[in-house]
Amino acid sequence: MDLATIIGYVLGVVVVMVLIIMDGSPRNFVDKHAFIVIFGGCAAATMIRFPFSVIAHGFPMGFKYVFTMQGSDPRQLIEEITKVADTARRQGPTALERVAVTNSFLAQGVRYIADGYDKDFIRDTLQRDTDVYLQRLQESEKLYRSIGDAAPAWGMVGTLLGMVQMFSNMSDPSKLGPFMAVALLATLYGALIGNLFCLPLADKLHLKLEEEDLARALVIDGIMQVRDARSPAVVREMLMAYLPQHHRDELAAA
Repeated sequence: MDLATIIGYVLGVVVVMVLIIMDGSPRNFVDKHAFIVIFGGCAAATMIRFPFSVIAHGFPMGFKYVFTMQGSDPRQLIEEITKVADTARRQGPTALERVAVTNSFLAQGVRYIADGYDKDFIRDTLQRDTDVYLQRLQESEKLYRSIGDAAPAWGMVGTLLGMVQMFSNMSDPSKLGPFMAVALLATLYGALIGNLFCLPLADKLHLKLEEEDLARALVIDGIMQVRDARSPAVVREMLMAYLPQHHRDELAAA
């Protein structure tokens, strides 16, 4: 679970709610016309930009990855791969069937070695799995970024519609207030959806994508070294190139 994301969203909502309560009644910040403009417009723009297949898996995957799925720690992966290499060197590839690892992608590679698949099959299959997974993550990122970009724009559309209606009814002062509320609240809703929810979530997904890309490349290289029966020391030293310098020093001293 990513605590930073949860804390950030809670803090953002609390800040907005406190400002609303301090400056007046929450009912003043609710308008059905503004809701229709923002949510209807964003839904329409999203369906035009993306096929239903991307929308269907992009929304849940984004929430699942950001809020519930843990990131891969390269240092832990190196330790586990080193353990796998030591077991394979001492007891043979078939002994890997009894080795427990925490990373599911690493477990997939270990299973391929234990089952005796050749090098090309292992590398191609793991790389293909990585490409498909990263593509889905990237699609999810693009989906949320698209909504984050569209929401403020549709807020401006709502503002323009409200101002047109307001200026068209200048002779009736009783209608000026509701139309002005639509104009201002549409911009507010669009700014909040874009800058508090969707764009930060898209940026977090991008960071997760880069992290997963690095971790999976590390696993593939490690699995291929184990498949070649390299010594644990060589495997560990080779994989440490994936770490920043301070992490290499920490791992070397451990």
